[in-house]
Amino acid sequence: MAAISLEVRDGIHVMTLTNAINDNALTTSTMHEYLAAFDQVEHYQGETALMLTCEHEKTFCTGINLGWLETQNEREKQEFLHLFETVLCRLALLNAPTVACINGNAYAGGAIMASATDFRLMRADRGRFCFPEVNIRIPFTTVSNAIAHLLPNKQALRTMMLTGAAYTGTECFDNGIVDGLYDVDLLQTASFEMAQKLALKDRVTYASIRNLMRSDIATHLTHLTQ
Repeated sequence: MAAISLEVRDGIHVMTLTNAINDNALTTSTMHEYLAAFDQVEHYQGETALMLTCEHEKTFCTGINLGWLETQNEREKQEFLHLFETVLCRLALLNAPTVACINGNAYAGGAIMASATDFRLMRADRGRFCFPEVNIRIPFTTVSNAIAHLLPNKQALRTMMLTGAAYTGTECFDNGIVDGLYDVDLLQTASFEMAQKLALKDRVTYASIRNLMRSDIATHLTHLTQ
């Protein structure tokens, strides 16, 4: 079953996480779907932006499917890690603006993925943003650490990474983790409208400016794709 869908709506690429039954958890097959979607966005002719959203009523993405990961052998685990890090870097350096519409819980790899987007809007009344790695004994990698550090508030990031604290939408907004809070019935529209405004920019110029801020991510992506 497909884990995502991608459609172009009024010139905006809307990538929807559709594996709600598994909390949009990440596996090797889903990573291939993400990369194929990024390819479509990058080859699109004309100005656009990517809005990342999901169908789940209360969960954005819970990160890696740990139960599935435990069934993989060492080679398969390394393959997944390589794909996951490639997805993070590709999203961070996409040649178009990116907006995450966080309608609920963004945990672990899901929070890291959201960190890779340019702007994040979050549901006001429900959902947490959390890096629980310190509590589940899964250290950050060099790449996932670099992606998490794209978040602007380093003091809040230190607290989240070293304590595993789960921030509410209000706490995320107050600490600059997200750029706006909206009621659930307004969140999708607000996220889409932000993507539309960003899509008015020349995407080559936008990506050039944004990616200069992320030169370390570009270095990581070069190593991953060599």
